[in-house]
Amino acid sequence: MATEGGQVSEPVVRELRDVEDMEDVRLLFDRIWGPDPGGAAVTVELLRALAHSGNYVAGAYQGGTLVGASVGFLGRPAGEVLHSHITGAASGRGIGLALKLHQREWALRHGLARITWTFDPLVRRNAHFNLAKLGARPEEYLTSFYGPMDDAINAGDESDRLLAVWRLAEAHPAVAVPAGTPMALGVRDGLPVAGAVDGAGTVLVALPEDIEGMRRRDPGAAKAWRHALREVLGGLMVAGGRVTGFHDKSYYVVERGAL
Repeated sequence: MATEGGQVSEPVVRELRDVEDMEDVRLLFDRIWGPDPGGAAVTVELLRALAHSGNYVAGAYQGGTLVGASVGFLGRPAGEVLHSHITGAASGRGIGLALKLHQREWALRHGLARITWTFDPLVRRNAHFNLAKLGARPEEYLTSFYGPMDDAINAGDESDRLLAVWRLAEAHPAVAVPAGTPMALGVRDGLPVAGAVDGAGTVLVALPEDIEGMRRRDPGAAKAWRHALREVLGGLMVAGGRVTGFHDKSYYVVERGAL
């Protein structure tokens, strides 16, 4: 919503408890993900139960209108982790960040040390937001984590995810990438190309510019990226590599394990 001066007002984030608010969240998520008719990204009953049992359900508002929401539940070890299951925002700058900062404040207030969530490792903007802006770090590559998904965003693709861990008391400064750092996975004519990294301790893993558009335009190329990233990034992580940053809004930075 715009103020009198034409500027967009800052989103206001608050915890949600009422059934009416939960219905607004359900409708917002359905508009974002476009589930099959009769399905829902989340149900009102589940949201109500999560909030009532002390978990995290929050909404972001601009001018009294719900423009974003986030849902999480307490994880293990007990008393240490909030797992952020689903976060969605209408188009507009700053909504996702406002939700994450509110989530961080909530977690700290409840004595929690970290927040975890999963995200599609092929989506550049999400990788940049999670790693470069928030300072979370991927700690596990999860192959086909949710199984087949039929919503408008994920349909036709496999549900590989990275488990992001946001350690709330730790700072993550920007990672310096030396010139000449080799590409474990690069791009040629829009397609993934594995590179020779020899004994390099630090490598880069590229992402396509717009995997969501690619899924619609060229499903075969999108599948090639999915499998290449699974093999290269997933393989590096299984071998002990640590993802330490996201460089130039395009590349995962991976510190390899013992060579």
